[in-house]
Amino acid sequence: MKESTCGLDHPSAALFRQCVLDGEWSKAESHLNELQGLLEEPSIALEMKFLIIEQKYLELLESGKAMEALTCLRSQLTPLAKKMERVHQLSSLMFISDVEELRKAAGWEGTGKESRHQLMEKLQSFLPPSVMLPPHRLETLIMQAVELQRVQCTYHNTKEDSKSISSVGSLLVDHACSRQGFPCCTIQTLGDHLDEVWIAMFSPDGTKLATGSKDCTVIIWNVDPVTYTVTKKCVLDGHNYGVVYLAWSPDNKKIIVCLHEEASELIVWDAEEGKQICKVTNSPDDSLTCAAWHKDSRKFACGGIRGQFYLCDLNGHILESWEGVRVQCVAYHPDGKTVLASDTHHRIRGYQFDDVHDHNVLQEDQSIMSFTIDETGRYALLNVETQGVHLWDLEDKVLVRKYRGLTQGHYTIHSCFGGENQDFIASGSEDYKVYIWHRNRELPVMTLSGHVRTVNCVTWNPVYPAMLVSVSDDATIKIWGPEPQYRKPSAVKTASSAVSNGVKSSVSSNVAAKKHLNKLWPKKKMYKIKEKQTLILQYIGQLA
Repeated sequence: MKESTCGLDHPSAALFRQCVLDGEWSKAESHLNELQGLLEEPSIALEMKFLIIEQKYLELLESGKAMEALTCLRSQLTPLAKKMERVHQLSSLMFISDVEELRKAAGWEGTGKESRHQLMEKLQSFLPPSVMLPPHRLETLIMQAVELQRVQCTYHNTKEDSKSISSVGSLLVDHACSRQGFPCCTIQTLGDHLDEVWIAMFSPDGTKLATGSKDCTVIIWNVDPVTYTVTKKCVLDGHNYGVVYLAWSPDNKKIIVCLHEEASELIVWDAEEGKQICKVTNSPDDSLTCAAWHKDSRKFACGGIRGQFYLCDLNGHILESWEGVRVQCVAYHPDGKTVLASDTHHRIRGYQFDDVHDHNVLQEDQSIMSFTIDETGRYALLNVETQGVHLWDLEDKVLVRKYRGLTQGHYTIHSCFGGENQDFIASGSEDYKVYIWHRNRELPVMTLSGHVRTVNCVTWNPVYPAMLVSVSDDATIKIWGPEPQYRKPSAVKTASSAVSNGVKSSVSSNVAAKKHLNKLWPKKKMYKIKEKQTLILQYIGQLA
């Protein structure tokens, strides 16, 4: 006590507490009068007295002492001239005979320890800490210390958080999380695409991965959550241009494929059957380079930088359109009503197609190349041209944090939220690396190396947070997972086998073709699929 400079409760305060908990209301009022001189304002005593008499009145009613309750209401509660609307509500309870109905109408727990403890907590909030220590003060201080340690923990997993001191683990040592469930080493390297890989997205249930490439194909992969590896499920082809964006439907069954800006169409696929559901093509001048699903999985918003912004259904019909909006990236807010869209004016605006209403959300200094929102819909993660990754609070409309370390120039790079409770942020970079930050820190907690060209997209598995995927201009897909010592022995063996057999052979089998085709295809020129097929067939003929 001497070290903490905290004294015990004032003697009258201690007696006051005991009388309230015992239901000795007259004595409680007497001790309250003794404490009146210690209160900040005289009116506070009236507030506290009202709460005490209200509890007394309700207990009398519940015990069937209607006349005593009426006397309490008339001679003690009403004369206080406080909260008259509540007094009128209390008076109406006189006509209720059923106990459960009485409690429900009064919003009260009933006679007993629970309601009296709740009353005491309300009363205690009026008393200065020097008169009566706040409830659970020691536990509050310990939890604050633990929370500070958690904030400073590099690999903290917030699903382990608890508001109870009994669940925080040992207090004998400081809190520290291991890298047990953190993706920090390469599990698998895939070279199945024949050209730069521009986009990758996990399905919402985490069981599938889709990757899109400049080679005009989309590959759907099955995810093994035990080994943190993927196996090819099917290839979606027939696109005339490179794939720049993918969007999984919330029901995990459909996927939107957005093509290079030269394309005038957008394609929706059945991800299970590998069949086209519909195409959206309104005009040869359209450019639909981004899309986002409504939460019902039956309609979606799409747009592009040439001024198209549509709301479409699964028949490929345009339900609504918004004229003159040059869209670079879109996302549906969890409310299911608002479509967020970044445009060529360096801003994100919210659009509601139902009532044709739009509003400004945020403004950046440079072009917003891409953005994504977290599960709550409150925070947005932006990749800003020449500036890097920015975290915005969409509710308060403030820039929360700028993350440092990566190289962001003029290429489109897609970052993501991830990890347990989406406490981490990952992004690719033009320096060929993957950067991971804790969302509360500006400096990266980890940098992953392995790609040899720009990393265009990083996606974190939403269900299995130890799994991360990156794709690059080097035409590879890298699967990242925990270090070997944190994986099951069978998982390590399987993953190693995948790398040594399937992956290396896949990469090596494509090396010669890639080198030859890269000579034929200039880096920035887009080729239609028929032209590429012809070149591939010619090369195969030469090999034969």
